This record gives sequence, structure tokens and C-alpha cells, in this order.
Amino acid sequence: MTTMLRTLSVERIKLLSTRSPYWCTVLILISVWGIALAVSLVENGRDASVASSQFGGRFGMLTFLVMAALAVTTEYRFGTIRNSLLAVPSRTVLLVSKTVVMALIGAVIAAVASGGAFLLTQALAKAPRDGAITLDSDGAVRMVFGYCALYAIGAVLAVGIGTLLRQSAGAITLLLLWPLLAEQLVLLISPLRDLVPWLPFNAAFTFVNGEDSGGMFGGLSGSDGPTPAQGLLIFGATALVIWLLALLTLQRRDA
Repeated sequence: MTTMLRTLSVERIKLLSTRSPYWCTVLILISVWGIALAVSLVENGRDASVASSQFGGRFGMLTFLVMAALAVTTEYRFGTIRNSLLAVPSRTVLLVSKTVVMALIGAVIAAVASGGAFLLTQALAKAPRDGAITLDSDGAVRMVFGYCALYAIGAVLAVGIGTLLRQSAGAITLLLLWPLLAEQLVLLISPLRDLVPWLPFNAAFTFVNGEDSGGMFGGLSGSDGPTPAQGLLIFGATALVIWLLALLTLQRRDA
């Protein structure tokens, strides 16, 4: 336990000693808050709602995935991973520590970004068509703070992919093209079209957007798609499988 706590502290210090986490956090806040601000001010916030206040959340999450992957690939790029492995002989402890630190940071960033977007929309929208913007239901709370769970799980996924690929360019490309392009292209394959809402990222966004608006760009899930809970489980299971593969790979190959 002492080794784990010490390693967690070291990983936190290493992460916060680089610039990329700060730049990525700024980009996340700009994208999430900026879109919420636009929704709130256009036509006095006529289209503002709890759901629309979170329109930027998906793009903020993609930025966080990049940030989490860089936490791993940067060490391989500069060769500092060797020092980490010498300092922490247990590779399992090392990877768990990196993942836990990124997951906790991700949950905090998500809470600040999504909560701030909601408060901006609530304060600035003067005439929302659907009435008062409040967290008056479980679904509304999930729309705002469900991103905490998605960011945390996303950290598991991104750390796993970063460990498997060990290159920033490859990891970032995969993490961006997977939700933005790959899962959407499956729509073009007629026999597989019904599976699209069940793909990991499409299912994940069902958790924060409801059964009728899943997917990276919305409008994918319906009566045949996953429920919010199922969507979260699919995303979590995918991240866990990739992370376990990364752990096995890390234990078997040289740094």
C-alpha cells in the first residue's frame, strides 16, 4: 500500500510538471464553456436547456483522451519510462498509478467543465423555450455530471492505448478517429447498422444524453439501442479489456 501511495504521488507530480495537461484543460474548458455560452446568448437562449448546455462535452472529452494518452506516450518519447520502471519494479503498480491519477483528474475536470457550462446557461439564458433550466430529475443530473464517469473511464481507455502504441501520433489518431469517424462509418454498412448504437463511444454518450440521443453526433440510439446504464457498461468493459491488454504487453516487453 505504501508503494502504491508513493507511486500515485510521483505520477501526479510528473503529470503536473509538464505543460500538456494545462493546455489540454484550457482547451476543454474553452470548448465546453464556449458552446454553452453561445447557446445561452443566441436569441436570448431560446434553445437553451440542460441538454444543450452540454453540447461541448463530447469534444471536451476527446481533448481529455488526448491528454491522458500523452501522459503515457510522452514518457516513451523522452525515454523517462525506463527511470519509472527502475523506480517502481512492479509494472502493474506503475500502470495502475498512472491510470488512477488520470481518472481522478479527469473526473475533476469533467465536474468543473460540465458544471460550469450548466451554470453559465442557467444564468445567461433569458428566455429558454422549455422553461427553467434546472437539475430537477435524475436524467438532468446525469446529463451534467455523467461526464465525470465518462472522463474517468476514458482515462482507462487512453492510458491503455497509449501503453499499447507507445507513440503520441498513433495513440492520438486512434483516439480521435475511433469516435469521430470509425463508428460513424459503420452506418454505411447496412447489415451492421443496427449495431452502431452499441459501439463503445456511441453507447457511452447515451449515458449522458439519454436513449434518444446517443452517439458522438446524437440521434443514433432509439428503442433498439442501449439504455444509459448499458451504454456506460459497454464503454467501461471496452476500456477495461484494452487496459488489461496493455498491462500484459507492458509486463512482457522491454521499455
